[in-house]
Amino acid sequence: MTDMMNFQSLSPAADAEELAPTIRPVLVRATRHAPLGRVVDIGGGGAKVELELGRLNEISKDPDPSIALSGQVGGHVKLELGNRWLLANVRTLKLHDGEGSMVVAEIDFLGEGEEHENSGKLMNFRRGITGYPVPGARVFPVSGDDMKQMFAADNRAHIEIGTVYPTKDVRGALYVDALLGKHFALLGSTGTGKSTSAALIMHRICDLSPEGHIVMIDPHGEYSAAFKGVGELFNVENLAMPYWLMNFEEHCEVFITSSDSERQRDMDILAKCLLQARAKNRAADGMTKLTVDSPIPYALSDLTSSINNEMGLLNKATDTAPYMRLKTKIDELKADPRYHFMFSGMLIGDSMTSFISKIFRLPAKGKPISIVDVSGVPSDIVSVVVAVLSRLVFDYAIWSRNEVPRPVLLVCEEAHRYVPSDKTGGGQAVRKILERIAKEGRKYGVALGLITQRPSDLAEGVLSQCGTIIAMRLNNERDQAFVKSAMPEGARGFLDVIPALRNRECIVCGEGVSIPIRVSFDDLEIGRRPASSDPCFSELWRQSGEEDAMVARVVKRWRSQGR
Repeated sequence: MTDMMNFQSLSPAADAEELAPTIRPVLVRATRHAPLGRVVDIGGGGAKVELELGRLNEISKDPDPSIALSGQVGGHVKLELGNRWLLANVRTLKLHDGEGSMVVAEIDFLGEGEEHENSGKLMNFRRGITGYPVPGARVFPVSGDDMKQMFAADNRAHIEIGTVYPTKDVRGALYVDALLGKHFALLGSTGTGKSTSAALIMHRICDLSPEGHIVMIDPHGEYSAAFKGVGELFNVENLAMPYWLMNFEEHCEVFITSSDSERQRDMDILAKCLLQARAKNRAADGMTKLTVDSPIPYALSDLTSSINNEMGLLNKATDTAPYMRLKTKIDELKADPRYHFMFSGMLIGDSMTSFISKIFRLPAKGKPISIVDVSGVPSDIVSVVVAVLSRLVFDYAIWSRNEVPRPVLLVCEEAHRYVPSDKTGGGQAVRKILERIAKEGRKYGVALGLITQRPSDLAEGVLSQCGTIIAMRLNNERDQAFVKSAMPEGARGFLDVIPALRNRECIVCGEGVSIPIRVSFDDLEIGRRPASSDPCFSELWRQSGEEDAMVARVVKRWRSQGR
């Protein structure tokens, strides 16, 4: 190919002399930093470059892993532009017209930095670009020193979560204020190390801010083991969440079992009787704006009395069915010990202040995170429990705007359960409040962290509200496509490697990082890991002994609903 560059036919010095512009010294390039190729096509967010195959093979043996990966898919290259460098990520590679000496790469621009006058090294790197190279501009490999400049955290508050691929010593950092201020999502298929990575991020945030305020919804009871001693742990035995904190919509989800036209009639009856029950409390005295949503304590006996009174005013006994449905459901909840964490008669007192203080960690006293284990909550009301906790976070933020700001981070594990893409199922209260937090929370100082293994099952628009996305390996093609659609254009090349990520490795894109990065998470100490490790079947199935006693103990706990 006479119209193409052939870097092997020239000596490195002659090559540099012929191709280098006159504005910079010619002899600063070492042999291993000789150009890889040239730019052939420029676009707004990226470019096409021709790379010399011999040079790619040559640098692949370089001891610097950053240089060795330059020019490969997922690697980085830098382009000359006057006395500046443009940094780019390699998205695709293909042979040029089937020839064997040149390859064509598509690259995405990441940012730019200045060139040190004497050494030619990268310095003062910043996100985004202010100018474009011209076709023919040379392409060079990116060294480990360049990577340190690219990914070095500035003076903003940040946490380090791992090492940047493919280096061994360049640290990957997340900017905490941007990460939390505009929400984040942690995505990854089962078995990729998602829970351990979530615990790592939470531990780093807690270490940075021991007086922070974090509420984590734990649906499987995994995280209690990870935060013993550094957080407050709540489950059905000590949560003591008063039923009267529910608003009217949440009351309807718990108390009303009918559907269609009957449901509306039941709701009308419940609204009238609930308002009467709340009005009987001393806290309601003198209130001119008392509503069914007001968090005023009331006794369940007062609610059933109001239902009985309304039923007694009826002319025909045949109309009593909706009243009896409500009364039966309330009595059922009061009698069932599984619901005592919420519907116990002991929770009638006005404990709203103390409940909010202990759940939101106000004050934190060195334990900034609350782990709310909902694994023991009956499945029919678990979504209501999550809805109440989420709404309390949001409502507290709204009503405390005249106070000293105390931002709260709400972390929701298995988020696709609570904000599903299907709008026809139950749990509409939790869906509405989490969608509202996603859209409006940052205005009031509420941060949202979503953790899920099925991002395609999340409600449309919720993921796009997350300013930072931490994507681990996703095996499902639909999930991959869903995540890519929520990503900024410049990160698409990174997301192409999501199916090829190793365990405990991720792509981070968005506001929490200066530029998209691929990070290998740090190892977490054993005592700080969640109880989510996979069972080792081959080893455990070799063990035997005392099965009879074990089964008897399990059955006893099972029957007594104890743990």
